[in-house]
Amino acid sequence: MIDIPDELIATQYAYNGAAGRAFVAALPGLAGRFLEEWGLRRDGAAMYGMCALVLPVVREADGVPAALKLQLVDAETVGEPVALRAWGAAGAGAVGVLGHDPETGALLLERLDEGRPLSGMAGRGPGAGGGGDGGGVGVPGGSRLVGEVADARRAVTVLGGVLARLAAVPAPEGLRTLGDAVERMLAAAPGVVERLADEGERRLLADCVAAVREVAGEPGDRLLHWDLHYDNILAGRADAGRAGEWVALDPKPLAGDPGFELFPALDNLFDAGEVVWRFDALTEALGMERDRGRARAWTLGRVLQNAVWAVGDGERELAPDHAEIARRLLAAR
Repeated sequence: MIDIPDELIATQYAYNGAAGRAFVAALPGLAGRFLEEWGLRRDGAAMYGMCALVLPVVREADGVPAALKLQLVDAETVGEPVALRAWGAAGAGAVGVLGHDPETGALLLERLDEGRPLSGMAGRGPGAGGGGDGGGVGVPGGSRLVGEVADARRAVTVLGGVLARLAAVPAPEGLRTLGDAVERMLAAAPGVVERLADEGERRLLADCVAAVREVAGEPGDRLLHWDLHYDNILAGRADAGRAGEWVALDPKPLAGDPGFELFPALDNLFDAGEVVWRFDALTEALGMERDRGRARAWTLGRVLQNAVWAVGDGERELAPDHAEIARRLLAAR
């Protein structure tokens, strides 16, 4: 019997409507089907995020630990196996694909150490409190907080290395593209700016729009993860030959410019005082230290993208952390 977490049910109902309800209803049957078809046995409690149910399993034929991932197939997730295989072929540091069912989107993935996310390096992993998008590291002001910032900087440095390896791979044909996303964002931008309640935020978002227009003609062709934050990087397992390696998972891939990848590492474990330091560290890791203007414009594009979605859902103000990221990057020009 598969117990579906209430939080996963709630997010699917809220964000995916009828499709989400159908997906949740089908989950027990899907899990049973692939446990049987792929010769798997359960090996731990179910895990979940906003989009997927993940079952730790063991492949009975050879005893290999794995993870069965079940998720709704949509524009963001359909490219996941394509991206993971491209990164795998390049040795770029992503989780390995052991099986895939194109019809349902079911994935059998290499098992990583789910108890060791990169967020734990910053004191925000399991058992440490906080974590997730918007969790704060804190402003330096005492020895404990200074230590937390130092640990967070170590995590940023690791993430930058992972990001550089992923972004070095050219995007396979057929993935969604940043060019298409930018076209939609810019078309929606005037109405989004107009609907913000605060005049200062309207000016701030207009500056983001202007920055994106400057780079829109060159959207790039690298294979982007799009959601590379500190909980989407886990430690590799020694029994899989990946001891000491930090491994990326859960991409929402698209083809585009690596500058569009930086925002999650600025927003996740948010610390206003560290925004510019993180931005500089990540651009250096990507070899963009001489092209920070382009990276800044694409990062402001993520602020715009989130604003388009939020206003479309009825919001009339920017997320405070997103607005602060935009202010800090614009002030650092």
